[in-house]
Amino acid sequence: MSAGDDESPISKVSPYEEAMDALSSLITKRTRADQSNKGDRFDLLFDYIKVLDLEESISRMKIIHVAGTKGKGSTCTFAESILRNCGFHTGLFTSPHLIDVRERFRLDGVEICKEKFLASFWWCYNRLKEKATDDMPMPTYFRFLALLAFKIFALEQVDVAVMEVGLGGKFDATNIVDTPIVCGISSLGYDHMEILGNTLGEIAGEKAGIFKQGVPAFTVQQPDEAMRVLEEKASLLNVNLQVAPPLDFNLLNGLQLGLDGEHQYVNAGLAVALCSTWLHRNGHLEYPYLETANSLPEQFIQGLTTASLQGRAQIVYDQYISSESHGDLIFYLDGAHSPESMEVCGRWFSNVTKEDQRCRSSLDQPPSLNHRILLFNCMSVRDPQLLLPRLLKTCNSHGVHFKQALFVPNISVYNKVLTNVPPMDSQVDLSWQLTLQRVWENLINGEKVAETKDTDISSEEIEFKVDKNITRGTNSIVFPTLSLAIKWLRDSLHQNQAIRFQVLVSGSLHLVGDVLRLIKK
Repeated sequence: MSAGDDESPISKVSPYEEAMDALSSLITKRTRADQSNKGDRFDLLFDYIKVLDLEESISRMKIIHVAGTKGKGSTCTFAESILRNCGFHTGLFTSPHLIDVRERFRLDGVEICKEKFLASFWWCYNRLKEKATDDMPMPTYFRFLALLAFKIFALEQVDVAVMEVGLGGKFDATNIVDTPIVCGISSLGYDHMEILGNTLGEIAGEKAGIFKQGVPAFTVQQPDEAMRVLEEKASLLNVNLQVAPPLDFNLLNGLQLGLDGEHQYVNAGLAVALCSTWLHRNGHLEYPYLETANSLPEQFIQGLTTASLQGRAQIVYDQYISSESHGDLIFYLDGAHSPESMEVCGRWFSNVTKEDQRCRSSLDQPPSLNHRILLFNCMSVRDPQLLLPRLLKTCNSHGVHFKQALFVPNISVYNKVLTNVPPMDSQVDLSWQLTLQRVWENLINGEKVAETKDTDISSEEIEFKVDKNITRGTNSIVFPTLSLAIKWLRDSLHQNQAIRFQVLVSGSLHLVGDVLRLIKK
């Protein structure tokens, strides 16, 4: 749309935008469970699937169901990629999306096209709207998306549906599945404690809510408290619960996993166990059972090494920086938002930036001054006193230090599904970002870490221009919008072309998605 079109008094809404407006109407501040976690009328989901004529279709689906705190999306992505490479017609449902809601629905590894999405969307939406009453209101946002996933996969007649739990497990909208083929629980940690409980045992109990009578399940090595609860819940349901070991990198024949980071070998090991069990329970005995195998089928290797998932350990060069510039603006995107995942994120960022530095040195490329920048936001229900120290200490222990931390509000808002970047709002409430800034400044001042030189260039203070609308601390800046923060990075690079900005974007998958909206042409 041109500038002239945008200013036209009559702005035509596209069919897709119309659907996003309808979807936005389903967003509430309690989209998946109430704060006491009694399920927020979970039983309504069974009424919805009757209205949508999905009972028989869901009962026939050959489903892999995965819950967890960290790594469940990666595990699902690996599993889908493995089975797709084995020749099966796959459906994958994950959350959240980063740029476009259609990312949540993948068919054979590709997000669903707009035509198919809109056809299923309006069929579900209109039928539910027609039947809605005070006793059976329209489903909330995530519940509608989960129901839509089942509708899409039923229409497509997928061979396998890989379903990622949204939150918890017991009362999650994906848990209307009665007889999955196999279940998985990825790494557990402290997250969504306001809903799931304050101990690892309570959290594990909610995640184990996806276990079904007699259906085999796999998990990864868990803290003792969590493992005890998983085993107790499995025993009550006659579930054969096994611990999947991390994938041995030697089994990849010298190739790398498609998803970066040491922790992905844990997720890959879980995915291999889930897929092996799925294949055997569905009679595909041509694939060896991998419990004791010392090699992987070629299809498994191909699936593991070509899997892709945006926003998890993803590296993106800013495409708006001129190729003639000597500097670089590189975004390292990871939506970590729990204490444990912040530590994993810190290790990944430290390792890849140091490896980048070694590679540049070995290639005799011109020296540049590496500035590590943190671009951060998190939801106010999370505790920055737990998140930021884990990240900072992990990076410091690897000899990686941040020149600046930038705190910004998200572009994404809780009450609307975006289709593009909205105009800047200079009146946004920055009280939460100022709180994050104070935590960061206290951490830096408390540790007084001596910054090591990253290159041979002298690291004298470089003057950066700062807009009057921002709040600057000694080691951090609060920007009223994400757009201004990225503009500041680009402008700073143009002023000082010997610099390479290595920007870690973390704390929120929504923030990661917002950055991708702005930096990808």
